[in-house]
Amino acid sequence: MSKTKELTVGKPYKLILAFAIPMVIGNLFQQLYNMVDTIIVGKYVGVNALAGVGSTGAISFLVVGFALGVCTGFSIPVAHEFGAGNYKKMRKYIAHSIYLCTATTIILTLITVIGAAPVLKIMNTPEEIFSDAYNYIIVIFAGLGATIFYNMLSGILRAIGDSKSPLIFLVISSFLNIALDLIFIITFDMGVFGAGLATVISQLVSALLCLVYMIKNYDILKFERDELKFDSRYAAGLSSNGYPMALQFSITAVGSIILQSAVNTLGTQSVAAITAASKIQTVAIGPMESLGITMATYCGQNKGAGKYERIRQGINQSLVIEMIYCVAVCIAVSVFGGIITTLFIDTQNTSAAEISRITELSAHYLKINGVFYPLLGLLFILRNSIQGMGYSMLPMLAGVAELIARSFVAIGFVATVGYDAACFSSPAAWIFADIILIITYAAKMRKMKKTMIISKPIQIIS
Repeated sequence: MSKTKELTVGKPYKLILAFAIPMVIGNLFQQLYNMVDTIIVGKYVGVNALAGVGSTGAISFLVVGFALGVCTGFSIPVAHEFGAGNYKKMRKYIAHSIYLCTATTIILTLITVIGAAPVLKIMNTPEEIFSDAYNYIIVIFAGLGATIFYNMLSGILRAIGDSKSPLIFLVISSFLNIALDLIFIITFDMGVFGAGLATVISQLVSALLCLVYMIKNYDILKFERDELKFDSRYAAGLSSNGYPMALQFSITAVGSIILQSAVNTLGTQSVAAITAASKIQTVAIGPMESLGITMATYCGQNKGAGKYERIRQGINQSLVIEMIYCVAVCIAVSVFGGIITTLFIDTQNTSAAEISRITELSAHYLKINGVFYPLLGLLFILRNSIQGMGYSMLPMLAGVAELIARSFVAIGFVATVGYDAACFSSPAAWIFADIILIITYAAKMRKMKKTMIISKPIQIIS
């Protein structure tokens, strides 16, 4: 039997780093294989294919982000019950997570497969890249079940303190994804459809590996018959966490879709540049996001154990770690962003002038965004910590703030100011979201301090 890991005892920063590092590595592998996916498309299929795949980023984020939000939210009650030592209730929450994820998969798949083409048209997807965009995204949507179940299972493992096993499975699927990319795109000439198919198959393998591992190695996850009986109270408890988090991801993504629609009017070069820059940025900010997700588990377990002061300590220490990383990665993307962008371009069949322009635009985007990375790091820590404490509705307001900011920039400035407005859209969204999250965090910490005085919780071990 594998060991679970409690985040309720020991020095917070050491536990947080030990838990986060496997997630950081896993996230980097995931983003790197996504980036390799894009590089192979750009190199072997062409700039239009690169732009086509990139133009689906926002709508993909909307749907996949919704699924990720559901799975992350469902893992919070699991972490609470694990931290409190209520394993029977924990297993009931896991059983109901399976039921709700199955229903979510069926509904999302039907809606997205039917609605993919109309949405791409609404987004002003250029005619020359429309077929590539559709052929890629339709495969991703058809394979949503693999994505949802991998994220659900890996979320459960993290909730009980195991962040290493999902890393191993993700590394395996990353190499599989790259191998399948090369086979489908280069050997079988399947284009962007092959790239999407490689991603779905790799996600499915990750999900199956997680499932087999959990069955064989965790006795506390083995259900008793009565724990599988449907109970609306558990479904409601999961829904109150999962679906607000899903909506938060989706609300944020709607702003990205509106922005992408505006960027699509700037031409294929601008779309290709932002596609490359976004892939680089996603890799760069992956560790920030992983540290944030770690804080959801950390706060969830400590909330279940009633260790409120320990939550404050962990958040403060994680912010220090996050800020150090943000400064370092800001320098890195500013210096190397343009060079890395050339990896995405088919230099043999693209003119020197076009290569130079795409590289210049991509580097410009990264330099502007990089300056604001500390604000994004703050957003990840506060949002996930608040959600981990069980307050799922309030961070959704931060998502609304992001939507308003991105939409305001897209609708009000991209058409008149141009590419620079697109570069400042994300920083504007981060600023608006941080304002909401800082106010929410301060209010919840004051409330928890009063709770500590009244309930006199057990002595904190640190």
